[in-house]
Amino acid sequence: MSSPRFDFTAAVPAADELGAVHFVAIGGSGMSGVARMYLARGIPVSGSDRADSATLRALEAEGARVFVGHDPAHLEGASTVVVSSAIPEDNPELAAARAAGLRVLHRSQGIAALLPGRDAVAVAGANGKTTTSAMTTVALQAAGADPAYVIGAPLAGSGTNAAPGGEGSPVVVEADESDGSFLVYRPRVAVVTNVQPDHLDFWGDEAGVERAYADFARTIAPGGLLVTNADDPGAARLAARARDEGTRVVTWGTGAGEAPDVLVRDARTEGMTSSATLVWSRTLGPVTEGTTAQLRLPVPGLHSLHNATAALLAATAGLGVPLEPVLAGLAAFPGAHRRFEHVGTAGGVEVVDDYAHNAPKVTAVVQAARSAAAGRRVVIAFQPHLFSRTRDFAEGFAAGLAAADVLLLLPVYGAREAQEQFPDVTSGLLADLVREAGTGTEVHLLDERGRAAEMLHTLVRPGDLVVTVGAGDITAVGPQLLELLGEEAS
Repeated sequence: MSSPRFDFTAAVPAADELGAVHFVAIGGSGMSGVARMYLARGIPVSGSDRADSATLRALEAEGARVFVGHDPAHLEGASTVVVSSAIPEDNPELAAARAAGLRVLHRSQGIAALLPGRDAVAVAGANGKTTTSAMTTVALQAAGADPAYVIGAPLAGSGTNAAPGGEGSPVVVEADESDGSFLVYRPRVAVVTNVQPDHLDFWGDEAGVERAYADFARTIAPGGLLVTNADDPGAARLAARARDEGTRVVTWGTGAGEAPDVLVRDARTEGMTSSATLVWSRTLGPVTEGTTAQLRLPVPGLHSLHNATAALLAATAGLGVPLEPVLAGLAAFPGAHRRFEHVGTAGGVEVVDDYAHNAPKVTAVVQAARSAAAGRRVVIAFQPHLFSRTRDFAEGFAAGLAAADVLLLLPVYGAREAQEQFPDVTSGLLADLVREAGTGTEVHLLDERGRAAEMLHTLVRPGDLVVTVGAGDITAVGPQLLELLGEEAS
């Protein structure tokens, strides 16, 4: 299946050939980062958004022409218009651009236009791609490179999710599979963290998802490399298919699946840190067969070790970067926004926030919380994202959430979906399944998100680790809880 709106297999002109570029919804976190990269190239940039914001004013200060509201008049002087999948065809600016015959690019195509002449690392996967992209960026920086990057969340160290990097430096791109746009990048190194069913509203079924990743692997530049996870069955099938088609493949894993090229051994989490021993079974880039190295991270969880190993292999086996600075960079990884991000502590209660919104991600976050809690109670506040996803993967969500001591379920965040389309799908479906699991989890249901912090305040006690989880507006709950706990303490 391909996108009905964009041809992600078509060649994209280089950025310098696009003329003046107009970004629709330029104030969004994803679009603003790309716009900044164009500004850094000296390309004329304009953009609009439905509401004013600090981001719009910052872009204006950096040289962009910005507008509040969408109006065809804002396209004056533009040769190319960049939009995301979220922009409907009846948007006034997009409709006017198509009618006028202007070049219309998807955001991913706008990024691809920046890649010619640079080695690209494209990171895809159902889970972990934002963190792996961030870790790859940090690893390259630690090795002395000045990589460009466009990822799904701001790096904690820089506060931004995109940067132009040095001239001719590598580029790290988070490659989104949800709409097929990951086919556009033609990377030197493709990382696939895992291949699991998600976004079935677009791909149809698991077989459709696996075909899409196979197509992604076929976009790797000649002589390039696929880095993927031997523990994940879908990724292992992808690796076998890619090898059969002549693509170079490097795998990592714990030995739970097929024998990996780099074994992740003795994985452990202690509080908010994790570590493992890596063992190379063959020579990969500058790292020789038989090498043993200690991987240490300032973030918890086995999933973090998987992400870090993927980043390490992208840098070393993919780009030829020496091992030692990569290990040092990962040991100092500052984290990424909303990826097991420490929000604060008050009243003896520690609060963490995470963007996890599909079943495997939620399971990984709860497991990481259990490890990090080190015997403390784990309190999870979860806001399901999309009614269709909640319905399709209810059992997987419940299996992961049942490991919590206390679970607070918020109403489903519908995003692009309406409750009327799914009248029987509510968070109560997950509550019932968690209770049926028989793990003793204390389950609470809320009928409105606005009461979440207040409800958590009644549930927590000193020593608890609270994790707010979800891709919706639940991210506001952690700071609200800390404020309530702080008022109580004072």
